[in-house]
Amino acid sequence: MGELFQSLVNAITSLTHWLYGLTSSIGVPSYALAIIILTLLIKLVLFPLNQKQMLSMKRMQEIQPKIKEIQEKYKNKDPQKMQQKIMEIYKEHNVNPMAGCLPMLVQMPILIALYRSLLHIQFINTDHAGFFWINTLSDKDPLYILPLLAGLTTYMLTKLTSSTTDQTQRMLLYMMPVFIAWISFTLPSGLVLYWVTFNILGFAQQFFVNRQVAQAREGAPSK
Repeated sequence: MGELFQSLVNAITSLTHWLYGLTSSIGVPSYALAIIILTLLIKLVLFPLNQKQMLSMKRMQEIQPKIKEIQEKYKNKDPQKMQQKIMEIYKEHNVNPMAGCLPMLVQMPILIALYRSLLHIQFINTDHAGFFWINTLSDKDPLYILPLLAGLTTYMLTKLTSSTTDQTQRMLLYMMPVFIAWISFTLPSGLVLYWVTFNILGFAQQFFVNRQVAQAREGAPSK
């Protein structure tokens, strides 16, 4: 398992160097731009999974009132019947309550491998390894701007995907961005740049998913 993970770290390092070479060939040599392109490529690979997750989460929000109604009706009478009714609702609306876990499970090894890669990467040209106020992308952000952006973009994405009527999701709306910002203070800037870019792309995707669901709902025949 260790050798397999190290292979992933090496692959990400090689891809980062290759993308840096690509930026050099177009006249804008930059490891920061290479990481942004890397993020876009990973987002494209994960697009089908993320799309399914986002659609499922949006539909989940919309059926929450029905689920709560079933829970109130059966929770003290027939818990087994309650679970059966909830599963019927999921099936009727094509919702998978576990859909939100898979994209994160897939992305976690990539995040950890990118972290390890940036800690030990030997930049081909350190003059191109910085990002505006940051000396190299292996360093922490001395001004904490990227960590704050990581928290802000996480808040924006969470707000777009969360239900304001669900107490747990309301807590996540505020706790998750704070946690992400806090942990980003300790990470290499390149990894935080990846997270910020991934969030921005995710926000755009979720925005169009929400519009897609809203248009489908408007076009559906009323019952």
